[in-house]
Amino acid sequence: MRLSAILALCMLCLPVWAASFHEIVEKDIDGKEIKLDQFKGKVVLVVNIASQCGFTPQLEDLQKLQTKYAEQGFTVLGVPSNEFGEQTPENDQGMKEFCQKKYNVNFPLLSKGKVNGKERRPLYTFLTSTKKTKDDIGWNFVKFMVGKDGKILDRWASTTGPMSSSITKTLEKALK
Repeated sequence: MRLSAILALCMLCLPVWAASFHEIVEKDIDGKEIKLDQFKGKVVLVVNIASQCGFTPQLEDLQKLQTKYAEQGFTVLGVPSNEFGEQTPENDQGMKEFCQKKYNVNFPLLSKGKVNGKERRPLYTFLTSTKKTKDDIGWNFVKFMVGKDGKILDRWASTTGPMSSSITKTLEKALK
């Protein structure tokens, strides 16, 4: 195979093998391309969300975090997934309406997609790429914090609430 063909193939892999969170391109809940470089200089809490999960009420606390820290350079990024118990049966518009009407969510949402397996979205390929965060996502509402520089700071299980001291301490330190 010629070098130019190999380089062309490698360029196709870049979004999947991104070295930084900010190199990733996804689709938002409205189907529009979203470049995560818009979050450069911000701390981001990425959470795989669901509408019919026992952890769904965490959306309220995720919105509280968004409201409390947004002006300091923070955002939550919600990622709907239907992988766990089919607890997100809505289409993207249905999920958007659910989040806004029931929990007054105003943080960005991505389109529904896979967080595990061969069809894993590029964002989750990146988020599970470090030694500390390499495990598959086990359930809804797993949280990853990404620093201003696009590097993964930490990961929390579904059972860790968004307003837990572990998350807020890490967030406040990252915002400094």
